[in-house]
Amino acid sequence: MNATDQKRSMGILQMNEGEKKFQLSRYTPSEPLRRFIKHYWVVSWNLEGEPPYLQDVVPNPCVNMVMEDHRSGIYGVASRMYTKKIEGKGQVFGVKFQPGGFYPFVLSPLSSLTDQALSVEAVFGTDAARYEQELHSTTDIARKIALTEALFLSCLPKNDDAITHINQIITRIQEDRELTKVEQICELFAINKRKLQRLFNQYVGISPKWVIKLYRLQNAAEAIDSGSHHDPLKLSADLGYYDQSHFIKDFKSIIGKTPDVYAKPAAL
Repeated sequence: MNATDQKRSMGILQMNEGEKKFQLSRYTPSEPLRRFIKHYWVVSWNLEGEPPYLQDVVPNPCVNMVMEDHRSGIYGVASRMYTKKIEGKGQVFGVKFQPGGFYPFVLSPLSSLTDQALSVEAVFGTDAARYEQELHSTTDIARKIALTEALFLSCLPKNDDAITHINQIITRIQEDRELTKVEQICELFAINKRKLQRLFNQYVGISPKWVIKLYRLQNAAEAIDSGSHHDPLKLSADLGYYDQSHFIKDFKSIIGKTPDVYAKPAAL
């Protein structure tokens, strides 16, 4: 069991404040599962005697299996920011799939899972009940990961080259701020626009246009969090927006607040 490099976690808004309330750790899967699973993650907290903490989380193009004491499930891509309430003392264990990595386990379009959830049993059948019981009976992270790996390895799908292709595209979108249009992706990867949209609908659950917007606005939120941008007009221009009102509308659709409102807590 190897912990992954603890880089700043894209998607967890105002992480500097969050780190005072909880601990986030990530672990690399074994080699046979890396094509499908990005990492295992654990969030732990102890807020006994303190008020609850509300953590805003921006979506990403990945399915997650989330195991909590009172609730477990497999969650499709969320279409907008959501808020997680953290209180008392607890721990959550999760599996973050690669973009497209969950599709081979279900072989049905991931668009049907967007903003939806499945039970673990719906995917893994009768093995799921025993897995959940054993997982919740231990607090040892290595044991939780071993149980989870055994579950996935028992029904390991065949390799699917489409997953690699999708991850190459999404990584490029995430890293290249010059990419602002789907047509640019089509040209870079020599793929027809309609075929690209079908691929994302089937394997990811959301459109490539949405992924482009998501990462542009995550970059904007991180820039505000870090204090590197105080001028919304300059920030929108740096992200390739020529119309500030369009930037504000997009920002609010993903982050849930306008840039000015979002910046206020970070400035305290």
